[in-house]
Amino acid sequence: MEKFTYSPSLHVPFRDMEVLEYARNIKREDIEKHSNPDFNIMVRKANEIEFIFITDIFYRIKQAADEGRKVVLIFPNPAPAYRQVAYLINKFRVNCEHVHIFAMDEYADEYGNVAPESWKWGFTYAMNHNFYYQIDEDLRPPKKQIVGMTTENIGHYGKMIADMGNADACYSGPGWTGHLAFIEPDAPEFEGTLEEWKQMGPRIVTLSPFTLAQNSLHGSFGMSGDIARVPPKAATIGPAEVIASKYRMDSNSLGVHGTLTSWQRLMTRLVAHGPVTPKLPTSIHQLLKTDFYISEDSARNIEDDWDKGY
Repeated sequence: MEKFTYSPSLHVPFRDMEVLEYARNIKREDIEKHSNPDFNIMVRKANEIEFIFITDIFYRIKQAADEGRKVVLIFPNPAPAYRQVAYLINKFRVNCEHVHIFAMDEYADEYGNVAPESWKWGFTYAMNHNFYYQIDEDLRPPKKQIVGMTTENIGHYGKMIADMGNADACYSGPGWTGHLAFIEPDAPEFEGTLEEWKQMGPRIVTLSPFTLAQNSLHGSFGMSGDIARVPPKAATIGPAEVIASKYRMDSNSLGVHGTLTSWQRLMTRLVAHGPVTPKLPTSIHQLLKTDFYISEDSARNIEDDWDKGY
């Protein structure tokens, strides 16, 4: 067979062919191995990862209540699983006056105006709908303690979290580009050396076309590939807020509505075993103490299957 070689499209943020080939060939039986023992890679079934996510949030809220101290959490969105956290709070009658939640990110328009809390496709709306308003009214924390990003607070959002003593836990999961929150690898707003990048805080960011494609497959946008429905920019926390968190959980368990297709299968390998670089934002976890969960589907070997199309 005649050899045919090519470089990745210039649209692709991470383009190191040697590393890409290495990542493609990481087998299921090797994916949990890592040189940093604090970077704890665990392969579990997707529904088990969701259960662990729900349990961890409730555990931290309940433990803090029992100990009479506040708890500060950074939430990714949208996550219907928060309803189950609320169910546990209601079932065990946990008064949440000590709970402080910060949204990880939020959509913005082309001018950098952040979507309002009332916009039902937004992440703050989802956080309130799936978590806050599912908690019995007599158990809810004050509404001001459930904080989303706004045009007015994005400039000091990082200070707001830092003033609370930083997050007790930050929950995340990589996007198609390897983004963490909406920290995109190709966003001009996050340009800098690794050391400069690690110190960057919240800001408005330009979304990658791959993120538009990814989110257009989400149920909230009709699951129809309608990339025009996804806003072009977003507000996001920065690497600094992730690094400053006392605990981190990163979940790699997204697929395409129950099929074996997973855009996360390669990216999971890159961010867990590739270089630590702003070109792979979630890779920062490799330097930190992180519980890094990978679903069995995402850990599955990358193999060609000519009997399947799209």
